[in-house]
Amino acid sequence: MIRQSVIFDVGKVLFDWDLRHLFAKLIDDPAELEWFVTHVVTSEWHFQHDAGRPLAEMVPERKAEFPAHGALIDAYATRFNETIPGPVPGSLDLVARLDEAGVPLFAITNFGHEFWQAFRPTQPVFDRFRDIIVSGTERLTKPDAAIYALAIERFGIDPAGALFVDDNAANVAGAEAAGIAAHLFSDAAGLEAELAARGFLAR
Repeated sequence: MIRQSVIFDVGKVLFDWDLRHLFAKLIDDPAELEWFVTHVVTSEWHFQHDAGRPLAEMVPERKAEFPAHGALIDAYATRFNETIPGPVPGSLDLVARLDEAGVPLFAITNFGHEFWQAFRPTQPVFDRFRDIIVSGTERLTKPDAAIYALAIERFGIDPAGALFVDDNAANVAGAEAAGIAAHLFSDAAGLEAELAARGFLAR
């Protein structure tokens, strides 16, 4: 059993993510952009893919519902990596420092299976992780208790010695309910202080 470990979320902890990063390239009018991401390709609709629903079901259904926006809905499926413009400042440096200090690293991410298959190979930082649980692959999402139970079992970790890092308060509460200490992420500096206080990094 692994006594101490750090478990990361991916979106908005390691990498910035927002649907607007893609669609601002395709929709010039700011008001129209906001309407589109709150009515057509929304975070709530996207979450169906995080939960395991295939794009082959989701995209044709949405295009039938919003036929005037078919090309933009197709862009969601084919250009998703453009919703992820780059790393959150400072976070990948913390991952490197933890790895170099010998801290076992894992991740639990709400991420669609097909999108993860396209994104993962572009980011060598994930080579530092021993295992990554992807919601769309497992068809389990945070903050469901089952995904934390799966992580504890599959990672082979002692939850009492683990720290889970996520930007979503509900996901943090879910980890704490499973017996895993958790840090509500806002920025790398705050996380660095927490990691140092818990002895994962030298002060």
